[in-house]
Amino acid sequence: MKLKFGMVGGGNGAFIGNVHRHGAVMDDLAVLTAGCFTRNMEKNLETARTWGVLDESRVYADYREMAERESSLEDGIDFVSITTPNDTHYEIAKCFMEHGIHIMCDKPLALTAAEGEELAALAEKKGVLFGVTYTYTGYAMVRQARDLIDAGEIGNILTVVSEYPQEWLLVQMVSDRSDQATWRMDPARSGPSGCCADIGTHVECLVSKMTGLEIDSVLARFERLPKSQELPLENNVQVLVNYKGGVSGMIWTSQVAIGHETDLTIRIFGDKGAIEWEHKNPSVLKVTRINEPPQLYTATRDYVSDACRDLSRLPSGHPEGFFEAFGNIYRGFCSHLLKQKEGRDPGSYRYPTVEDGVRGIKFVDACIKSNREGNVWTSVE
Repeated sequence: MKLKFGMVGGGNGAFIGNVHRHGAVMDDLAVLTAGCFTRNMEKNLETARTWGVLDESRVYADYREMAERESSLEDGIDFVSITTPNDTHYEIAKCFMEHGIHIMCDKPLALTAAEGEELAALAEKKGVLFGVTYTYTGYAMVRQARDLIDAGEIGNILTVVSEYPQEWLLVQMVSDRSDQATWRMDPARSGPSGCCADIGTHVECLVSKMTGLEIDSVLARFERLPKSQELPLENNVQVLVNYKGGVSGMIWTSQVAIGHETDLTIRIFGDKGAIEWEHKNPSVLKVTRINEPPQLYTATRDYVSDACRDLSRLPSGHPEGFFEAFGNIYRGFCSHLLKQKEGRDPGSYRYPTVEDGVRGIKFVDACIKSNREGNVWTSVE
């Protein structure tokens, strides 16, 4: 049995839409059946043909029409992937949930915490699954890190140091390729935060999934660099973090760090050892126990956990990356949904959910407030 899914957005050569498509079909658990890929109907149909949606009656000019018709069909879609710009996620997700259709949404969940909480409440009321694609949580060695921490291998966590520097925004500011910069720096489309909402939420969710920690309060500083230019949103952020349980942390995210592409790094220090993971080498986990030489764990080996091994598709030594991480999020979501449809116990799946999306928005809100009020400690409500 395969799930049927549709997609809103992703046309016109959009990068993230194609990543969602690959992720959803990677394990043969779902097939793309319908879509509203772009407002231009000619390009809409062109995308549908390219991606194998052969029934043109299921290519829609409007997502509302799509939700209404698909929910009325006997073989209508089971879930929809939302891959549009940030400012449209809330209204599209709400529409499909009101028609009883499950959701996989690109992050952010919504632009405000109130909208996010409304979506979470509606998902519970309607009994629909709601996944959010915090991509980096899908890597196999991230799951291995969590299993080692849960087993007490590094003892009690003392502090967590995270960074995610990128250079793309500064590069686009001096080049002629500014499509991403145009909408991502527009508060009307991205919301009240730039860098913190765009990549800071990735770090927040990743640390949560790796460690089980939740943020209690933050002290944030936002910068708009270079200062000689008038910029509508921040592009460089430093955050001090208090996690619940008395654990401290630091998060640095930047879109103007020359020489860095997607250099996401998480370092977790305990009283018995430490764990380090880098996105540039995602199949390796550095584990150092106190007063012992560092060890490098690699994916698919006999010594890693079953849960980690289940997230790998290739033999050890063969690199897996961004598409596979997306595929792992979709694998968890689709497996959960299939078992639910078949009346079987879905078990526990660790794909990011609507609740993770709400926490991400509240993290950003607290950082905005902290920065606005003079870089003071601010609770994450």
